[in-house]
Amino acid sequence: MSITPLRILAIITARGGSKRLMGKNIRPLAGKPLLTWTIDAAHACNVLLHSVVLSTDDEAIAAHGRACGVQVPFMRPVELASDTAGSLEVVQHATRFIEQRNGVAMDWILLLQPTSPLRTAQDIDAAIALVHQNDCDSVVSVTPMPVHPVFAKRVDAAGLVQPFGDAVAETMRRQDATPPAYIHNGAIYLTRRDTLMQANSFYGARSRAYLMPPERSVDIDTALDFNLAELLLADLNSKR
Repeated sequence: MSITPLRILAIITARGGSKRLMGKNIRPLAGKPLLTWTIDAAHACNVLLHSVVLSTDDEAIAAHGRACGVQVPFMRPVELASDTAGSLEVVQHATRFIEQRNGVAMDWILLLQPTSPLRTAQDIDAAIALVHQNDCDSVVSVTPMPVHPVFAKRVDAAGLVQPFGDAVAETMRRQDATPPAYIHNGAIYLTRRDTLMQANSFYGARSRAYLMPPERSVDIDTALDFNLAELLLADLNSKR
């Protein structure tokens, strides 16, 4: 049975005003700028993407993106480049721009954040394959939580450690906690176009999970995250 090709718009979001790790999107990671890892993964996909577009407010990031072969058809508006601007509005803006420019509506929107440099082209291909296998509104990458939420603690007003939920966790072994718990790792958000644009959601009513291992799930926000990614990439390269 033949599969009808999908029009998938890939959007890479890279703001220039990072506060916690200045200049992180073009900061060198294991020999190449952080942004380049995501661009290379998008270009290496076996699935034919309609377009790979970079949304940024920063001229240096835009120049680097063009040099790496991605489209930078606009500079992100100021109101979408603030600390309070959400990813949803940024991706919707880019989608509207490309659809109006090209005169065609997309089927799916793929958000790729440069803060997930260990995500591979194979991860992207596998996530897209789930769209063909299942009736869903989105496919979102997840990874196992390092500690099951049943073991979470809170600190009360007196500074005392208290169970966050059911105290039965005090007598439970970590390997016995069920069901398994997962967290979004930020690497892949693949959303049906109408879910994104009309329902104003990356997820929709039915969000399919694409499971990624912890070693490919680093989401860079701090210098510690950056250093961890460096170590993981060095380990990967040593095994090749």
